[in-house]
Amino acid sequence: MSLASARRLILAHGHNATAYQILNPGMAHWFSPDGAGVVGYTRRGRVLLAAGEPVCMATELARIASDFERFAHALGCRVCYVCAESRLRQHLGQSDRHCAVALGAQPIWNPSAWSAQLGRNPGLRAQLRRARNKGVSIELAAPSAARGELARVQREWLRSRTLPPMEFLAAPSALAGMLADRLLFVARRGCEMVAFLVASPVRARNGYLVELLARTPTAPNGTSELLIDRAMRHFAAGGAAFATLGLVALAAHAKSALRANPPWLRLLMALARAHANRFYNFSGLERFRAKLMPQAWEPVYAIANCPRFTPAMLYAAGQAFAGISPWRALGLGILKALGQELQGLRQLAQA
Repeated sequence: MSLASARRLILAHGHNATAYQILNPGMAHWFSPDGAGVVGYTRRGRVLLAAGEPVCMATELARIASDFERFAHALGCRVCYVCAESRLRQHLGQSDRHCAVALGAQPIWNPSAWSAQLGRNPGLRAQLRRARNKGVSIELAAPSAARGELARVQREWLRSRTLPPMEFLAAPSALAGMLADRLLFVARRGCEMVAFLVASPVRARNGYLVELLARTPTAPNGTSELLIDRAMRHFAAGGAAFATLGLVALAAHAKSALRANPPWLRLLMALARAHANRFYNFSGLERFRAKLMPQAWEPVYAIANCPRFTPAMLYAAGQAFAGISPWRALGLGILKALGQELQGLRQLAQA
């Protein structure tokens, strides 16, 4: 079956926030024998890492997952559903043949309540005014338009980050994926594009995932907030009832779910949250989303078809996101961070 077949299933039954992302480059697709479901996945060693949950009718979820796991078994592989939500956990996470660990949480909004929430948030209104006063304007653009400008903004955004560009369900691949159903909002200051936002549909929840928000280092303060405000108002005007900005790894708002993880994983996560902010700003990302006043935070899981979640399963997931060995990715991040420190010291010495 084809990418078009996967898209039809996604637009009919996509419930996981990541559903549309299985159309991104690098994803393999498995279709159930009867064509009722599709799984987007990538293979790392002896693990098939599925993107979220199988895309199918809710009543078929357990059956389609079982069929996919038989397919993986025939390849000599285990399955790990990465960035799965509570619906799949309810179907699989309590069985003695599956285990679930919390990765963090995703903030949830009802776009129809956005304007009322904004009225109760003077700090956010001030950020929007700040960007407008700097001449920033937002437009809804055709996803196929301004490819060169979008690529430039994305390059500048990625250069400002410490870790190498991420793969699998990470945001940078969105522009290279199918754009037909995505929404693109562009921020300009004068004639120059300084930021953009890409949102993909989550049709079974009547909403959208804001999967990519990229800005140049010179974009005025408040530009990101202005893009989100414009997107939320557009979602609301179209009758959407759900919006999320996606997973915040290790989010404090998932504290109760994280406490149920195995002790070795809790220790690793505590160390990451305490010491890895130079590479991935867990706390800052959560603070940014929290100031936008989401109505709820939903836990996000990794669910594996084995009795216990193992370090090997975590390593495979890290390799899928990094595209290379997690240790190599960390090493590259450290080298880049050192380079940024040296550059800063040189600038101070020349001042």
